[in-house]
Amino acid sequence: MSERRLCCAVVGATGVIGREVVSILEERGFPVGRLRLIASGRSAGSTMSFKGELVMVENLATVDFRGVDVVFSAPGASVSREFAPKAVAAGALVIDKSSAFRMDPDVPLIVPEVNPEAAFRHKGIISSPNCTTIPLVMVLWPLHRAFGVKRVVVSTYQAVSGAGKKAVDELLSQIVARFNERPIEVKALPHQIAFNCLPQIDVFREDGYTLEEVKLLEESRKIMGIPGLRLTATCVRVPVLVGHSEAVNVEFERPAEVAAVREILSSAPGVRVEDDPGAGEYPMPLDAAGGDEVLVGRIRADTSAQHAINLWLSCDNTRKGAALNAVQIAELVFGVGPLQVSVVS
Repeated sequence: MSERRLCCAVVGATGVIGREVVSILEERGFPVGRLRLIASGRSAGSTMSFKGELVMVENLATVDFRGVDVVFSAPGASVSREFAPKAVAAGALVIDKSSAFRMDPDVPLIVPEVNPEAAFRHKGIISSPNCTTIPLVMVLWPLHRAFGVKRVVVSTYQAVSGAGKKAVDELLSQIVARFNERPIEVKALPHQIAFNCLPQIDVFREDGYTLEEVKLLEESRKIMGIPGLRLTATCVRVPVLVGHSEAVNVEFERPAEVAAVREILSSAPGVRVEDDPGAGEYPMPLDAAGGDEVLVGRIRADTSAQHAINLWLSCDNTRKGAALNAVQIAELVFGVGPLQVSVVS
């Protein structure tokens, strides 16, 4: 019996994440019968390549989603809130990358390597987490099952691609301006990003935390099913094109020897340990870029606390941090990918 071919739509197809979704669908051999590329009116009428053929981009404002099996949604939250219910009403499953539905109790928030069973409880919309949350929970989850996570302190080092194409272009233009002794323009980010670090991602709340830092806490709690998870974060934008990194300190309920932590992470799905500092081997965003795994290294005991370790991770934020995770969710739900679970009805 031949594999069912699916009608797939990518909303926000011309953006950084949308383009990555299209590339990954082709790369992984997802069973696409028909691909519909959808974006704003500014991009409507342009074309993109898929499997050697040009596909015309449709205008989201006039799209009819009838006949679409799955929508990969990669626009902003406000756009997702507006169109997603319409796509669901037309019979499509929406896998949304924005923050629009992540904390909705009726919408599963899924990382297939962590909570795949929850994906099958969807009501038409499945949310994909933030690009810093995904690699973090992929590392924390297997360690939590072994030792019980008690408290987490995270500092992120986030690439400009996480802020979109305009931020990428701004970093490159600022570097060129600096070396040509021309004025540096700041538009996409709060301050100059070239040769700088910005301890602000998203807006600040009254308590001093940014929304990005709050997302990391709340999403991790929901995905791991630990409402009382103690986690605090500082999120920083750095002058890197692709690849988010995180310095993570984890305190456990039970003793966690470094060797055991390394062994557990070595067998965790989607994780690769690169941990030989003496030989200069540790995760870097440059090495993570273009790859699908979360790279983990600098695993060492925290000598200031009991049952605690430090580690460092890097992950391609446009792939596993965004587009790949969405495609893997679709593979899971439609039973066409390597990550499968048995669901008892």
